[in-house]
Amino acid sequence: MLGACLADIERPAVVLGLPRGGVPVAARVAQALKAPLDVIVVGKLGLPGQPELAMGAVAGVRGGVETIRNEAVLAQVAITEEDFARVHRRVVTEVQAREASYRGAREMEPLQERVVLVIDDGLATGSTMRAAVAAVARQQPARIVVAVPVAPRDTCVALRAASAVDELVCAWIPQRFLAVGDAYLDFTATSDEQVRGLLAGG
Repeated sequence: MLGACLADIERPAVVLGLPRGGVPVAARVAQALKAPLDVIVVGKLGLPGQPELAMGAVAGVRGGVETIRNEAVLAQVAITEEDFARVHRRVVTEVQAREASYRGAREMEPLQERVVLVIDDGLATGSTMRAAVAAVARQQPARIVVAVPVAPRDTCVALRAASAVDELVCAWIPQRFLAVGDAYLDFTATSDEQVRGLLAGG
């Protein structure tokens, strides 16, 4: 369904999936567009003691790291810059290790002056996608298109307003959004091995 929404996208295009769940979606889009598939690894900066609550996110592209702070969360909690930096260092190390694990010795697809589609299996708050977009924008692409199967309306509005996002495509915006998984009949977690297989063309 998402591939059909993107059928008229400009070429040359590069498709980037957010591991792990975004990669199977991105693989189908890349196949439909006959475009190269790659990953952009994003890590959530979980609040110490409440790791499920994101105080930000980091994304890695071509050796660089982009950090997004969730100021709405940080304004409501007592966390020192030292604590933030400690979490940040750990997550950056994890992101770089995952990137190397997925891609191996293969270089990342060049993004400069190309249309870049950044794809996930859905959006909730959009913080990880914002980090991914910020990292991609540093590579000076021709355009950045965010594409997802499902997302809440307010997140779509916020991302469309982001200066680095040239276009946002969402196949379904439910009237009442609860979770990304509610949009899927099968929301089984994607494994690292599956991600590596899809990137290898398997």
